[in-house]
Amino acid sequence: MTQLLKCALLLTSIVVLSSCGFRLQGSYQLPDQLQQMQLQAPQFSEFAEQAKDRFTQAGIELVEQSGVYQVEIVDDTLTRRTLSLSASGQVAEYELIYKVNYLLRDPQGRSAALEVEVFRDYQDDPNFALAKTREREIIVAEMREQAAQQLLRQVIARVSASTSE
Repeated sequence: MTQLLKCALLLTSIVVLSSCGFRLQGSYQLPDQLQQMQLQAPQFSEFAEQAKDRFTQAGIELVEQSGVYQVEIVDDTLTRRTLSLSASGQVAEYELIYKVNYLLRDPQGRSAALEVEVFRDYQDDPNFALAKTREREIIVAEMREQAAQQLLRQVIARVSASTSE
């Protein structure tokens, strides 16, 4: 009896999870038009490598042919803004802003200029300059990863919206 109850409970939880639209993080329903795509980026771009990884992990084949959607990464910039000062007048906290500008072109050649922005706060301490420099590098790498995920989601949403019209 307990074995039957366990099976029924497992089956019920599977049905509930699948009916509510639950999916593992990072799994996307790609429109048919995004099975193949072209990605253009500046040479030696660290962000471009992140974006390529994200697109291929999502199941998009990156090709060099025309007649497919194209993403052209125009530039990616990292800026910082002072958020607070210490009692001695030194900067105590920054806001890091990572911005990616890109063009999304459909197979007919129409394009849309889009951007992705990621924000993070970063506390600075001149007494630990070396450690804070390493921490900042890690934060920037995480911001690139987050921006690549946002880029992928934006492209999928835009292509899905344009095909449903």
